[in-house]
Amino acid sequence: MDPARVMSFNVRYDAPEDGLDNWSHRRRLVTGTIRYHAPDVVGVQEAQTHQMLELETLLPAYDWVGDPRDTVEAGGEHTAIGYRTARFDCEGTDTFWLSETPETPGSVGWDARHPRVATWGRFRDRETGSSLLAVNTHLDHVGEEARRAGIDLVLTRLNDVVADEAVVLSGDFNCVVGDRAHRRADGHTLPDGRTLRDTRELTPTRHGPTTTRTDFHDLVPEMGIDHVFVSEGMAVDSWAAVTDRDDDHYASDHLPVVADCRF
Repeated sequence: MDPARVMSFNVRYDAPEDGLDNWSHRRRLVTGTIRYHAPDVVGVQEAQTHQMLELETLLPAYDWVGDPRDTVEAGGEHTAIGYRTARFDCEGTDTFWLSETPETPGSVGWDARHPRVATWGRFRDRETGSSLLAVNTHLDHVGEEARRAGIDLVLTRLNDVVADEAVVLSGDFNCVVGDRAHRRADGHTLPDGRTLRDTRELTPTRHGPTTTRTDFHDLVPEMGIDHVFVSEGMAVDSWAAVTDRDDDHYASDHLPVVADCRF
């Protein structure tokens, strides 16, 4: 079968202080990047409610799942999952908070600066019937304990819901390869004995820089903090940090990461 293309993309929230790099100047570049690279599943981070509405409008090939990190009524940033409806049906989804009270909307965990969430979705391939469990998260940028405990909670919840199916874990981990949160995900064991592995290490076909951060105009070196993991048994054809840009700027202060996987 054709590989499933998975993308993780921190699109950056709509910050007025970004000036000519704010969302109003980037939204077409963000959606154009997603449209051109055509992921079957895309995990986005930092998309506020009005940004999600624009993603839905400008990317009609996708449906989206995931609640905002604040209360649903208040809106706020989403760690949402988009899926190509021509390929997948969604059979279940949930959002939980990375905190000591994961069912409490808006709860802040440990030493985190902000509320953080994870969203999972179970997607059924309409042609083959195969199931894919996708999990998308955004770990805190300040609290080291929040990153460690947050990824532990994500992995525990993953183990609670996973069945006999392929697994993808994507997100802005706010840590590089070798840091504690990355180490906990890379090699994590699922209930059936399969492990998770970083897609970048599963293929010799890699493209783009190792960093995934920008200042909108230049790459920020040694900041490869966006990752995609897959479960053992999935073949990874290629991995890329996408450096697409227009004449003025990159689409975000993060590069999207793309992995082509077979399951």
